[in-house]
Amino acid sequence: MRKFNILTITFFLVLFSPLFTVSAEEAGDEFSKVEIKTIGLGHGIYMLMGMGGNIGVSVGDDGIFLIDDQFAPLTAKIKAAIAEISDKPVRFMINTHWHYDHTGGNENLGNDGVVIVAHDNVRERMSKDGFIKAFNKKVPAAPKVALPVITFNDAVTFHLNGLEIDVRHHSHAHTDGDSMVFFKNANVIHMGDTFFNGLYPFIDASSEGSVHGMIKAADLVLGIADDKTKIIPGHGPLADKKSLKVFRDMLITVRDRMQKLMDEGKTLEQIVALKPNADLDKAWGEAFLSPEVFLKVLHSSMPVH
Repeated sequence: MRKFNILTITFFLVLFSPLFTVSAEEAGDEFSKVEIKTIGLGHGIYMLMGMGGNIGVSVGDDGIFLIDDQFAPLTAKIKAAIAEISDKPVRFMINTHWHYDHTGGNENLGNDGVVIVAHDNVRERMSKDGFIKAFNKKVPAAPKVALPVITFNDAVTFHLNGLEIDVRHHSHAHTDGDSMVFFKNANVIHMGDTFFNGLYPFIDASSEGSVHGMIKAADLVLGIADDKTKIIPGHGPLADKKSLKVFRDMLITVRDRMQKLMDEGKTLEQIVALKPNADLDKAWGEAFLSPEVFLKVLHSSMPVH
C-alpha cells in the first residue's frame, strides 16, 4: 500500500464514522498522530499534506493565501507548518467545496479574522444542515464565523504576492460548488476534489456531483496544463499533467462500462456482483473507496436514461 493512503484511510474512517465504530477519543488520537508535510512548489507556493484535503499556500509580502484547512483539531499544526515558511498573517482562505475535511478549520480561522471565500453554493450548503446520502451522513450547519464572507458565482481573481490567482467554479463535478485555483504566472493548479490522484474518487451525488462533471474538470485542466505544471489534487500526492490524464482516462473507462450495464437494464446489485472494474481495482481501489463502494458512488452520479 502506498504510504499516502494510510492517512487517507484514517481520514475516511473519521469523516464517515457512521459506517464504522470510531469513538471521539479514537478520532482525537488519530488527529494527534498527524504530521503536516510541506512541499515547496516555487514562487512562494506550497502544498501541505496532513489528514483530509490537500492544502495550498501562497506566501509573500502581501500575506498568506490559503486553500482549504482540513479538520479543526489540525489547525494548530497547520499554523505551525505555515509559520515555518512565513511570519506573515493568513489573510484569505478559499474553500474548494463544502465538505468538512476541507472546511473543518474554518471556525478557527474565522475567529482569527481570516477572510473566508468560496462559491455561492458552498456558503449555501454550509449554512444549513446537510446530508451525504452515499454514506448516510448528517452534517450539521456550520457556525456563522465558519461561513464564507465573500462568495462568487463563476470566478474571482486575487492579486497577491506578485501572483495572479484565478479561482474558477466548475459545476456538478465532485459537488455543485467546486472551485479550482490557477496560479497563472507560476504554473501551479489546485484542483480540489475534482482530482483524486491514484484513488477512486468520491463523487457526492447528493450535492449534485457527477462523473461527467469530473471528467469535464479534468479535460479543462488538461487543456491548460503543460508538462511542467504542478497540480495539487484534493487527495493523493502532488501530481502533473500525465497523472491527471491517467485519472481522466480511468474515469472515462469506468463511466462507459457503467453506462453500458445500466443501458442493459442491470440493477446496481447485479453490477456490483459483476465486478466490471476488476482490472482497475488493485491500482485504484485499495485506499479511499473500496471497489464496491466506488461502484455505488459512480452509479448514483449517473442519470438513468
